[in-house]
Amino acid sequence: MLSVRGLQAGYGNAPVLFDVNLDIGPGEVVTLLGRNGMGKTTTVRAIMGLNTPRGGEVTFQGARVSGLAPDRIARRGIGLVPEGRQVFPTLTVRENLVATAANRGKAANPWTLPRVFALFPRLSERVSQSARTLSGGEQQMLAIGRALMTNPHLLILDEATEGLAPVIRAEIWTTLSTLKAEGQAILLIDKTLSALRRLADRHVVLEKGRTVWTGTGPDLDRDAGRVRAWIGV
Repeated sequence: MLSVRGLQAGYGNAPVLFDVNLDIGPGEVVTLLGRNGMGKTTTVRAIMGLNTPRGGEVTFQGARVSGLAPDRIARRGIGLVPEGRQVFPTLTVRENLVATAANRGKAANPWTLPRVFALFPRLSERVSQSARTLSGGEQQMLAIGRALMTNPHLLILDEATEGLAPVIRAEIWTTLSTLKAEGQAILLIDKTLSALRRLADRHVVLEKGRTVWTGTGPDLDRDAGRVRAWIGV
């Protein structure tokens, strides 16, 4: 579904990514691991066209997307839950959810307001509140719901549970497990390795803008010492 080969990107004159490689198949959950500053968010931004790649290639469902505008990439079927949530603060919960809603892929069971509210009952209780009045955890639920309302083939979450209370983190992990069981492909960045190991099919480790390790859960167990040195946990 998603293939990244030799990806290079950066900011201004400062290169950040030098050789990033990863693959995600239909229904797979893949993690992107690494210490802060190793290029995880830059990789996501380059995939989404928010940072123009300087080299390499990103293909999605067999078509090259590197170099396309972000809105065109999103319309191909990639939904992003960005770091820091970035909900529309002056819009209500309902307005946030419907603002970018679409079913371009003609999903047989598309994401709708009732489905999102069933996934996150708290949002249904706050449907008329402006997003800026929500707690951090509720804003993260809203950001996930907003991305799902685009009915993406691939869902990308950058720092899925960062800064959230333990009870909210547990709810987010349960939600992601539910989405995986429904066949949703996910690229996931987070620091909670124990939860990631239970959820993900494969893991990709970045070190200084390069892919240095890729493997499954059992591979991660066998290479635990080496991987922990790279990701710093």
